[in-house]
Amino acid sequence: MNRLVLAGGLCGALIASSAMSQPQPPPYDEIRREISALSDRVQKLEAENIALKERNDRLERMIAAQAPGSAAVDTTPPVAAAVSAEAKPTTAPWYERTKVSGLVIGDAYAVFENHDPAVDDQTGFWIRRGYLTLDGTIADAWSTRLRFEFNSPGDFKTNSKLNPFVKDAYLAWKSGGKELYLGISPSPTFDVIEKFWGYRALEKTPVDLYRIGSSRDFGISFKGQALGDKAAYHAMFGNGAGDGAETNEGKKAMLSLSLRPTEALVFEIYGDFEDRPDSTDRTTYQAFAGWKGARSRYGLQYAWQDRDATTGPGESVSVASLFGIWDVSGQSSLIARYDRSFEGYPDADKIPYLPIANGTKFDLAILGWDYRLRRQISLMPNVEYVMYRDTHGVPAPDDDLYGKLTLYYQF
Repeated sequence: MNRLVLAGGLCGALIASSAMSQPQPPPYDEIRREISALSDRVQKLEAENIALKERNDRLERMIAAQAPGSAAVDTTPPVAAAVSAEAKPTTAPWYERTKVSGLVIGDAYAVFENHDPAVDDQTGFWIRRGYLTLDGTIADAWSTRLRFEFNSPGDFKTNSKLNPFVKDAYLAWKSGGKELYLGISPSPTFDVIEKFWGYRALEKTPVDLYRIGSSRDFGISFKGQALGDKAAYHAMFGNGAGDGAETNEGKKAMLSLSLRPTEALVFEIYGDFEDRPDSTDRTTYQAFAGWKGARSRYGLQYAWQDRDATTGPGESVSVASLFGIWDVSGQSSLIARYDRSFEGYPDADKIPYLPIANGTKFDLAILGWDYRLRRQISLMPNVEYVMYRDTHGVPAPDDDLYGKLTLYYQF
């Protein structure tokens, strides 16, 4: 009996041992359950992401619709392919989209000699030009500028304060090398020449200085480039009143064509026609050539204007100008310029800071030294010498000699 019990126990032990030694099957059901749970979670996250994107799109449409100029909120679903990048408004705060800048040009001057005894020997200080400019970005390709100018009278007679006025006020569109301006903006008259001359702080360019044309006009202007950026054009149609208000029905059309065959050369031809009241129309032509080297640049300009008269024959005025600028060092430059007036100007005594004898032929020589204290600060000692010539049998008056110490800075 005991043997049977012992044998049975041994058999049971062997069977249990055999069963325990066999490998257990992997828990496939548990793995499947984890994969299914992860899949459900991913689907929920994708659904939440889609919902957030839709909400973001709705908020952007609401902001765009409530921007200035929008009549109501547009709830129409946007078509992505039809949305132009240029039309997308800029949503940054105004102070992040606005740049403030300016400049000041001032002189300490002395009149050593002058044809007018009232001006002779005068000395003093004045501000010939001051700018305060606000440039703002409205949207991609759209911008605006509001610029104020202030200056001293410069006639050696008037004792008045510096009264600011609007110099620029325009809306601009720029894209693909094309530019459109609406409002008071720079005219094509001497835009190219003034940039090449580069020393407006020292003196105006001849057409500006002798009051043949204006640097600004109120109207519409269009710029563009051609021939792989080697050629450019600038057309404008405006009031013909500069930055002042219109007072007649006549208008002024202007066109400038420039060519830059190389990095060193620039050529420009310009023409305009101004319809003025009482048959006093004016037509202007101008040509300019400039060459720029590694440490110097030179310019040659000729301008001619025909002025019709209400009664009797009209008159014409013309001027030629030659200038050279030499970079003596990294901080200083020598500037020289010579202008010749072939007929004289009937209102030359109204030229600010440099009144010239009316109706008298003259030559103007300018010599200056630009010492740059910093990149945006220049100190320029300079002299301007007006040499008169006999005109239509009338003896030349005494010459004019001005000495100035010019301070120019930007911010």
